[in-house]
Amino acid sequence: MKKITFILLLILGSIATVNAQCPMCKTAVESGMEEGHTKGRGLNDGILYLLATPYLAIAFIGGAWYYKRNKKAE
Repeated sequence: MKKITFILLLILGSIATVNAQCPMCKTAVESGMEEGHTKGRGLNDGILYLLATPYLAIAFIGGAWYYKRNKKAE
């Protein structure tokens, strides 16, 4: 358990700021920002939230399966 916690903390500690945009989206947002539009400010955050959702679902299902399996072994 200590090993898993250490690896998790190591991964979370090494996360850097990520720009998760395709080149076309980035160009469109940058040109819009130059013209005074503010809709593109949250685009990166929205993309990252959408990307994280399936991983969180898989982690939840995997955790439930792991604990249920260990409970049966006892």
